[in-house]
Amino acid sequence: MLAATVVVYAQPKGYNIGDAVGDFRLKNVDGRTISLADYRSQKGLIVVFTSNHCPFAKAYEDRVIGLDRKFAPQGYPVLAIMPNDPAAYEEDSFDKMKARAQEKDYGFAYVIDETQNIARAFGAIRTPQVYVLNQKDGQFFLEYIGTIDDNPQDSASVHRRYVDEAVGSLLTGKPVQSPITKPIGCAINWK
Repeated sequence: MLAATVVVYAQPKGYNIGDAVGDFRLKNVDGRTISLADYRSQKGLIVVFTSNHCPFAKAYEDRVIGLDRKFAPQGYPVLAIMPNDPAAYEEDSFDKMKARAQEKDYGFAYVIDETQNIARAFGAIRTPQVYVLNQKDGQFFLEYIGTIDDNPQDSASVHRRYVDEAVGSLLTGKPVQSPITKPIGCAINWK
């Protein structure tokens, strides 16, 4: 008799929907240190784990810029975090991050997670991967985890804009309808 093999997909450890997110401090491309506490005057935050080298991150870059332009004035700015080991891809170095932010005229902070502790705390596994946080009484709570939308290759053929839907729901005081989607992108390069 043969034994059946069962394969179980393990969710990465990290924050779950509804969890309070702990404060952190990371170095921004302009040299300042950015902390989660810096955003307490906002309604929430769109945290995007991204990188310079990943083709998916590049494909989504203009959409991330668009999310910040649309939602920052409404209280949900973008915070981009580069979690990769820069030794794996020179394109992910801090100097290349600074150049990319300037070239694309990022209107949001682009910080490096040198220790990779923040990516681990969130449970991030891909770039890009998005976490939408809602702020209540100075504390940030996780409301959405996943991908930006349903078409990484072609922004003109998108049917579902998951991050847009999540932030739109939060702005109107409604629960997020699809709080978890599968992130699509490159695996994070761990040290």
